[in-house]
Amino acid sequence: MIRPRWLLAPQEFKGTLSAAEAADAMAEGLREASLEVVLDVAPLADGGPGTLDALLVGMPKGERRKLTVQGPLGAPVEASWARLDDGRTAVVEMAQASGLSLVPPEQRDARAACTHGTGQLLRAALDAGCERLIVGLGGSATTDGGKGALEALGFRFLDADGAPLPPGGASLARLSRVDATGKHPRLEQVELLIATDVTTPLLGNDGSARLFGPQKGADAAAVEELEAALATFCRIVDEATANLPGAGAAGGLGYGLAALAGGKLTSGYDLVARALGMERRVLLADLVLTGEGRFDRQTSMGKGPVALARLARAQGTHVVLFAGIVQRDNGPELSLFREVVELSGQARPGASARETLREATAKWALARLGR
Repeated sequence: MIRPRWLLAPQEFKGTLSAAEAADAMAEGLREASLEVVLDVAPLADGGPGTLDALLVGMPKGERRKLTVQGPLGAPVEASWARLDDGRTAVVEMAQASGLSLVPPEQRDARAACTHGTGQLLRAALDAGCERLIVGLGGSATTDGGKGALEALGFRFLDADGAPLPPGGASLARLSRVDATGKHPRLEQVELLIATDVTTPLLGNDGSARLFGPQKGADAAAVEELEAALATFCRIVDEATANLPGAGAAGGLGYGLAALAGGKLTSGYDLVARALGMERRVLLADLVLTGEGRFDRQTSMGKGPVALARLARAQGTHVVLFAGIVQRDNGPELSLFREVVELSGQARPGASARETLREATAKWALARLGR
């Protein structure tokens, strides 16, 4: 008898489970239900946290490297990056160096947080001779337009008196010019791919400051201060790039790398999906199970579960979504899923996020079998 084949491809459950941990929990739940199925486990990433691990799995001859860099608020952090494909390709995940998870909630400061550590990882990759740089954007603590990362690569951001601006996005309000004479000499010799996890522009209600600023510690006044500062930045550098899909990713890091470092904005999900052979895996699957921590308006802006569901629907494969919280007014995207399992309210008292997902998956599977 040929057993059905199910693809498990969850994304991270932000703040609680990595994509790999979520996939393991779901697989355990299905095994508990004694399903007679073949499981194909492929943790998903879309440019945000987990992208580094996904590409280490999906691309040949990879090695993880560690480097102590400057964290979002200046304190040193140990971050990883990877060399793949015999050292020709480097993967930098900005969340490793400049991520929101690195800053306790009570210390978050969207005005001052900077991406300098991400730039230090990029510099290490350039110094190592890598020919293609993939930068995963997502999970950032920052709204500095990539200023910090670019400074680590040799750019100087100067005010009207020719003095360097202090760290953080708020200082861009005083930007007068950008001096690129000291930029890393290899920047123009490499392919720089900016893997974005959202399709947001730099400015506006769906941009870096207004949409994402509040979760990074910005109150209403700080949001508008950052919006104005980023508007000054793009007015001086390049207004057209600010409107590109993904320019607003990671607090505008997508914009800065595209406008000043020659980077190409690309869908993080598409990039990872190609590396993992996701189209073939979906084609072979009888059912796809995916998930993430919160399914809301941001999910529809380039996030992995929706992109995966669209691919599966095009191939006639049903998809089941597991999510901690589901925003039900996200109608068009929600309709892509054959079933939606919301974890909120299902947790046993004292149960961990992993246990909750495992038990919910087992319960769903048993109900599917009519047990």
